[in-house]
Amino acid sequence: MRTARKHILALLAAGALAAGLAGCAAGTPGAAGTASNSNSSAGASETRTLSGAITVYAAASLKSTFTKLASDFEAKNPGTKITLNFAGSSDLVTQITQGAPADVFASADTKNMAKLTDAELIDGAPANFATNVLEIAVPPSNPASISSFADLAKPGVKVVVCAPQVPCGAAAETVEKATGTTLAPVSEESSVTDVLGKVTSGEADAGLVYVTDVKNAGDKVEGIPFAESDQAVNTYPIATVGTSKNKELAAAFIAAVTGSEGKTVLSDAGFGTP
Repeated sequence: MRTARKHILALLAAGALAAGLAGCAAGTPGAAGTASNSNSSAGASETRTLSGAITVYAAASLKSTFTKLASDFEAKNPGTKITLNFAGSSDLVTQITQGAPADVFASADTKNMAKLTDAELIDGAPANFATNVLEIAVPPSNPASISSFADLAKPGVKVVVCAPQVPCGAAAETVEKATGTTLAPVSEESSVTDVLGKVTSGEADAGLVYVTDVKNAGDKVEGIPFAESDQAVNTYPIATVGTSKNKELAAAFIAAVTGSEGKTVLSDAGFGTP
């Protein structure tokens, strides 16, 4: 009896052990499957890349910096294309308002950005990314012997400025009022690029442009800083246009402009921080 009882107990114990081992074996694939799905999901997130194309409308004074930033962005994100359109901020606002296919807008002042924001054509809040001030640009020979802002009002001096609706023109008017100086420009241009062109071609004795334009022009012009320029500091905002069809790429480019790389490129060009 004792021998039979021991035999039965042994069989029961062996059966329990076998069942336990089978249960562990069955549970292992299930756990591995969960981890695999988790890893697969994470991998998909990590390998997600930007693609497609956007068009950036930017103030003329941003031409050199945004050209570099766009080129660097495309190099770091194969499969993306950034098309740039430069002009006076007010002209760009008009184009976007009339339905131009812009994805990103970068203005040389907050006033023109506000026009699009008020018209509900901007997606989200604009981000300020740079500042700029005026400087006098003259030909290397400085034929009119300009040395101050007041000299621009001297009789016979051919001075060129931006039109009042353009940020650089509005800044010039602000300085005029602050200093009590009245200029009599021979022409009012639609962008700082056009003003600088008048100076480099010898059509003007002096032009009011941004510090960054003078720096970018190199030895083509001589820059004459003036203390009164701090009366009109322009702040540059950037934002996604509401009608953009690739807002993800637009946001990524804006992040590049406002991030550390963008700050370095802008600072090297002479822009200040907001």
